[in-house]
Amino acid sequence: MRVNMFQLAKSLDEALAALTDGCMLVVPREVSGVPMAATRALIRRGVKRLHLVALPTSSLQADLLIGAGCVETLETSAVSLGEFGPAPRFTAAIIAGAIKMKDATCPALHAGLQAAEKGVPFMPLRGLIGSDVLAYRDDWKVIDSPFGNSDPIVLLPAIKPDVALIHATMADRFGNVWIGRQRELATMAHAAVKTIATVEKIHDGNLLDDPVLAAGTLPGFYVESAVVAERGAWPLGLPDYYAADADHLAEYAALAATEDGFAEYLERYVYDKRAA
Repeated sequence: MRVNMFQLAKSLDEALAALTDGCMLVVPREVSGVPMAATRALIRRGVKRLHLVALPTSSLQADLLIGAGCVETLETSAVSLGEFGPAPRFTAAIIAGAIKMKDATCPALHAGLQAAEKGVPFMPLRGLIGSDVLAYRDDWKVIDSPFGNSDPIVLLPAIKPDVALIHATMADRFGNVWIGRQRELATMAHAAVKTIATVEKIHDGNLLDDPVLAAGTLPGFYVESAVVAERGAWPLGLPDYYAADADHLAEYAALAATEDGFAEYLERYVYDKRAA
């Protein structure tokens, strides 16, 4: 049962108070509004042992959290810096066995969160039959369909995160958050126990009263807290708002290729709040 306890926070640290060591945290893909300012705040706070679920992929955010020692388990279908190459701290962690990797596919992650969203213990998915990934997921069960003979189907357990962390263009003072076309953010919020949103600005009025904006609004009923973080997705982009900082991402890829370079990046862009 959900109780609306929305709080418009005064700072990132206040908004992120519910995100503690050992949480299962779900975050969105690069093109859906990644809460990078919040990510840097979590690293500064020294959060540990996260079970990070990236829906369905991640890039800089996961690489930073892994490199900073915040992640114990990673569940996703891919981590990459895209045109800037492999994600160096993720790659190093996998080679060293420093994190537990739960390989998944994009549809499987969506299905697991949709199960939690609907309040059911599992979700069936057919497309995994015949894939190698099944061999590495003993929590995924293959059964015969009860509606047909010799008709195998995969059952995926519900993924119910403790916290969904998102970044969006705006929220209002009632906790409603405008997510526009990024509907997977709604799935994340429905599935999670709590949702924390960083936003570019506060909307003057009630988003749900606006006939144009209401359809793209996540109701405040699902939102624990929101806080203004201008350019909060930087150096990644925010759809329809600002583009990614390609020069910065190239700099990150070069520095994070080594442990010393990654430590230099953290000091320059994460621990120094003037740059973060």
